[in-house]
Amino acid sequence: MMRQYELVEKVTSYNPNADEALLNKAYVYAMQKHGTQTRASGDPYISHPLEVAAILTNMKLDDATIAVALLHDTIEDTDATRTEIDRLFGEEIGKLVEGLTKIQRLDLVSRKAKQAENFRKLLLAIADDVRVLLVKLADRLHNMRTLHHMREDKRLRIAEETMEIYAPLAGRMGMQDIRDELEDISFETLYPDARETIRERLTILHSKNEGLITDIEEDLTQRLAEQGIKAKISGREKRAYSIFRKMEEKSLGFEQLSDIYGFRAIVPTPEDCYHVLGVIHTAWPCVPGRFKDYISTPKQNDYRSIHTTVVGPKRQRVELQIRTHAMHRIAENGIAAHALYKDGVTGGRNIQSMTAESRAYGWLRGTIDLLAQGESPEEFLEHTKLELFHDQVFCFTPKGRLIALPRGATPIDFAYAVHTDIGNTCVGCKINGRISSLVTELTNGDEVDIVRSQAQTPPPAWENIAVTGKARSAIRKATKASARQQYGGLGKHILERAFSHAGKDFDEAALEAHVKKFNMEGTLDLLVAVGRGDIQAGAVMEVAYPDYAPVQSAERNPSSPPAAGTASEGWFDLDKGSSVKFKIPEGPQQGANEGSLPIRSGVSGSLPVRFAPSGGAVPGDRIVGILTQGVGITIYPIQSPDLKEFDDQPERWLDVRWDVDPNAPERFPAQISVFAVNEPGSLAAITKVIGDHRGNIDNIKMIRKASDFHEMLIDLEVWDLKHLNLILNQLRAKPNVSEAQRVNG
Repeated sequence: MMRQYELVEKVTSYNPNADEALLNKAYVYAMQKHGTQTRASGDPYISHPLEVAAILTNMKLDDATIAVALLHDTIEDTDATRTEIDRLFGEEIGKLVEGLTKIQRLDLVSRKAKQAENFRKLLLAIADDVRVLLVKLADRLHNMRTLHHMREDKRLRIAEETMEIYAPLAGRMGMQDIRDELEDISFETLYPDARETIRERLTILHSKNEGLITDIEEDLTQRLAEQGIKAKISGREKRAYSIFRKMEEKSLGFEQLSDIYGFRAIVPTPEDCYHVLGVIHTAWPCVPGRFKDYISTPKQNDYRSIHTTVVGPKRQRVELQIRTHAMHRIAENGIAAHALYKDGVTGGRNIQSMTAESRAYGWLRGTIDLLAQGESPEEFLEHTKLELFHDQVFCFTPKGRLIALPRGATPIDFAYAVHTDIGNTCVGCKINGRISSLVTELTNGDEVDIVRSQAQTPPPAWENIAVTGKARSAIRKATKASARQQYGGLGKHILERAFSHAGKDFDEAALEAHVKKFNMEGTLDLLVAVGRGDIQAGAVMEVAYPDYAPVQSAERNPSSPPAAGTASEGWFDLDKGSSVKFKIPEGPQQGANEGSLPIRSGVSGSLPVRFAPSGGAVPGDRIVGILTQGVGITIYPIQSPDLKEFDDQPERWLDVRWDVDPNAPERFPAQISVFAVNEPGSLAAITKVIGDHRGNIDNIKMIRKASDFHEMLIDLEVWDLKHLNLILNQLRAKPNVSEAQRVNG
């Protein structure tokens, strides 16, 4: 255990202007408060804050952070209070200690909902001052070093929490040394058998290649010295957990791993890095596809190095990292390296100003910004964990702006990374000048040009394609806004029609006086509720006009033809004021258009529309819309027997019409029944007819099979009624088909 004077000496060794009185006072206060408390190991409790402080001195952090490390458990485990710490040490230190106290109480491996909410609290706690995170990671590291003193169930819980949250978070902050040690201890705790197996294989490999690391170190040092390059060369076998993770990710056996050995060359300047690269590639062949230049394009956590893999002595693949001393400090300590004592300036302000320029801190701030998107804690946790574990790819905009994304990202993620508006209006992309799919997985160096349209709304399916939390959150938000706009438009149309049929004037602004009666915040909320079917138009009429009396309609048979002379009222008459109007493509319009809703596709551009699951509907059919609560409009062909169940609900019937754009043809759903001879090649002949006539088969179901015949239900997509009838006629002409007809046709 580090002693008090040793701690002070270590801090003053890198920061001669450190406040020794503050450090001594913090030590004495912590010692008094923890008193006779002991840890699970039996050691005095004060040993823990001292060791945490010692870890932070290795990062050369300021004296205020070291004082916080000494005090970080006092509020949680003693009778110390925030007020007392503020009085003795100042509000800055008091705030940091309180932030750490809140984190201590978080359970990050409990059931998912609680875990997610606690993870949000964790990130919020470290967002304002990165020193909270630095102390917490040092605290977790020392607890992991003494984990073997805990009972088994607690060891497993802490190791799981560390592997899932703290180790990847340390990696995102660029603190690789801490991440490596956290992962190794967690791996040993969670998967002891796997770790022991890998260590045994490494021991065997080491005996076979005894002296290989030393030979390569000496060879590299000599070659670089001959070129006048002063380099520090170090080699090592890869960590057991690193090997385990690679085997898991790539489904490889131990024998298939080619780069067990890693070497590092540390040189004075960036120019020397590229000079070393030239020497290495001249001496040994480079493995294609294994070169990465993180100096010209740093990682998002500020990591900079050149990575290459070469075939070295004994045909052994060797991975080499080349970096400067400054790059090495950042590679090992990450965001903490920005807080190094510099030019005699110390204190929190210096740390905050320097970390503000850190890419890693930028990622943290960006992650915190997602909290404002209003998504659920579970989704936030899922997306943030995903980004914590992902490696990165680096892509460019056409103007040369560098965009860092998680590996596996698509142009959709790229568009949202540039700007949310660009993502929301994205309709296509070019990758390296070639038109590409939006689901293409991006690779390092890709130049991505996003094609936009202001008429675009991101499809909900994009959420399942996107990788980044920012993209998924923005897609969900835009989808909800679009659905709200659609339901609001539908609700307005329904009310306009209801008011018109009642001989009343519809005034959207006048509804504002009545929204509170429905427990709504504004007029749009009321319109959305009407559009979703949650509130009936009649209920709004009764509130707006207390003397309103709805007209009761007589029952009608939906399949009966319209009476003569009623063309102006539409082809189906529930009552004089409720007609369904429609338009047959390329044919004369029957009935008036005014007030009817245009139907273009399964999801209308301006309205929430779907087709009935049985039978479908195609342009040319006479159709009716049924308002379905929480869904929107369901379109039925007039011959559908399912309409009978709505005979006594005239308020749900809507006027709809086809409005097909001949310049942008769309396919619509229909279902057909085919009776065919039960013989080889029968199904092939039927599908060939459909394919030859440009029909698209969604599904085929055999519903009955006799000795000589079988019946098939085929879900099709066709352009219109004429197209559907053409396919049916061609099927009937086949000798192996006895009957072909449309379901509900």
